[in-house]
Amino acid sequence: MSLSCLAPAQPPASTLQLTSHDTANRIGSVLLTCEPTGGTHPKRDKACAVLSGAGGDFSRITARHQACTLIYAPVDVTAIGTWHGKPVSYSTTYPNRCEADRDSDGVFAF
Repeated sequence: MSLSCLAPAQPPASTLQLTSHDTANRIGSVLLTCEPTGGTHPKRDKACAVLSGAGGDFSRITARHQACTLIYAPVDVTAIGTWHGKPVSYSTTYPNRCEADRDSDGVFAF
């Protein structure tokens, strides 16, 4: 009989497709992977840290302290993919890009 050593199970990588669409018809889309960190998000290290702190739950992200103008220019955002193997499907509308960046602590800053 042969015994083999098994490596500890690695948690599945987290992969999210993030998109934004505003009233000026600007559309942004980035790929974010965490553990290991990668993708096309311009601040992927920060975005992964924010999401890790929220357990991958976008509704649990703590907004950072930052003043934004009261100009109403809605931005629709979505996040679709997986976080540690669990499906993620999130969408919301922020009043403007500044609030999208602030309230997501940079996750939707692209």
